[in-house]
Amino acid sequence: MTKRQLREGLGLTALNLFFLALCFLTLIPILYALSVSFSGSNSLLSSDFSFIPRNFTLKNYQEVLFGENITVWFRNTVFLAIVTVFLSLLVAVPAAYCFSRRRFPGRKAILRCLVLLNSFPAILSMFAIYRLLRPMGLVNTRLGLVLVYTGTMAVFSLWNTKGYFDTIPTEIEEAARIDGATDTQIVLKIVMPLAKPSIVTTALQVLIYVWNEYIYATTFLTGESKYTLAAGLNALQATEMTGSWPVFAAAAITVSLPVLVIFFLCQKYMTSGLTAGGVKG
Repeated sequence: MTKRQLREGLGLTALNLFFLALCFLTLIPILYALSVSFSGSNSLLSSDFSFIPRNFTLKNYQEVLFGENITVWFRNTVFLAIVTVFLSLLVAVPAAYCFSRRRFPGRKAILRCLVLLNSFPAILSMFAIYRLLRPMGLVNTRLGLVLVYTGTMAVFSLWNTKGYFDTIPTEIEEAARIDGATDTQIVLKIVMPLAKPSIVTTALQVLIYVWNEYIYATTFLTGESKYTLAAGLNALQATEMTGSWPVFAAAAITVSLPVLVIFFLCQKYMTSGLTAGGVKG
């Protein structure tokens, strides 16, 4: 081994150790919450706090898993997430393909307007949205929240998928058209399989947005039976702040697990590229 190879090896090892230490630092808040969730005493702000709970217990997770409110909040969030993901992709994917492949008058102007809408701070539009939903009786309803979420994420989904459609060579579609494939067959059997990584990634990002969304959920929903997980956890922390930090930590860890599992299951689509999709197709 030469001196240069030795230096490169030491440098690479030092870089890997640095990133491992950085990852550990970012995990400290999660490890902190995990330790509190297994604690039998409310020692969150205590000076003798330890990452290894002295009074280890599963009671906090039992209260979360079998608590009636948490179950209702979970069902509400799952419903909102599934409907929003479905509607957002149903609107965004065909529109993204159209904007990517078709050239029509006003195309650039519409895209610019969509960029402006996507960059507008959501909190500044809350009053206008409230004034629109109230006459229709959609305030404090899941349908109203679905409309807000879909309107917000459809624009994001359109831009996210359009960028991927732009990278798919048009020659693939032209070759299929020469072979006698119809436009519907080209979209469903060629373009959509190639765009699967982008669609899955977009769906995951929409899911994470709805799962963690807090502002609209706490503003437009007032009854505990209609709360989402974000709004419910806020209510749990606000009403029982002095005595239920372990339960709050257990609830926060529990509601994070489903999204984490889905993320790891979809990770291969997030890292796969156009070439892999073309070979498999």
